[in-house]
Amino acid sequence: MTIENLRKLNPEIEIYSTSDKEFCEYGSVINGINTEQIVKVAEKIKLPDEGTRYEASVEDFENLAFKDEVTNICYGELDVQVGYCWGKSSFLNGWEWHTSSEVNVAVTDLVLLLAKRSELSHNKIDSSAAKAFYIKKGEIVEIFGTSLHFCPCQADENGFGCVVVLPKGSNCPLDNESNDPYLFRKNKWIVAHNDNLALIARGVVAGISGKNIEIKYC
Repeated sequence: MTIENLRKLNPEIEIYSTSDKEFCEYGSVINGINTEQIVKVAEKIKLPDEGTRYEASVEDFENLAFKDEVTNICYGELDVQVGYCWGKSSFLNGWEWHTSSEVNVAVTDLVLLLAKRSELSHNKIDSSAAKAFYIKKGEIVEIFGTSLHFCPCQADENGFGCVVVLPKGSNCPLDNESNDPYLFRKNKWIVAHNDNLALIARGVVAGISGKNIEIKYC
C-alpha cells in the first residue's frame, strides 16, 4: 500500500511521510543502520488472525548485529532490548509515552498516530491532536520521548509488524505498586481512548476524548 493510496482511502486525515517537515517535531529518520536482516527475521513470525501481540525482547532479534548498531548509534551504549509488536490494528485506541526515545523498524508498511506529550493537560487529551505518519517497510525511525505513540495501524489487509527498541526493562511488569495511575509498566505511561473498553478493563485510565481515529486500508 502506497502513501498515495492511503491518502485516497482516508481523505479526512492528513497522512504525512517521515520526509515531511512535520515529522521533525515527533521523531527522526535514523541513517547508518541496515535493517534488511532484522526485517527478514521478523517476517518469519506469523501474524495473528486478529488482535495484536507484543514481546519486549525477542531472542532472534537480540542475537543480530542490529542490536549492537542501534545500541551504539541511538542509545550511546545504554543497554537495550529489541522486541516486536505485530498483528491487526486500525484504530488509535490509546497513547503511551516513555522517559526515553523508542526506535522502530517497519517490518511492513504502517502508520503511526502521534501527538505531543506537551498537549496532555492533567493526562487528558483530544484525539484531534493526532498526526498520522506513514512509515515504509525497512525504514528505521526514532520516536522522541516527548511524543505520544501507541500500537501501529496496518497499511493493508495482512496486518503490520514493527520492531521496537527501548532501554532494557521497558514495558515489563512493575516490581512495586505505584501511586501513579498512568504508570502501567516499567518506563510506560498510558492513557486509553474513552471508547476502548478492553484497555480500560485492564486498568488503563481513560484520557482520550474525541473520535477514535481509524486508518482505512481498503
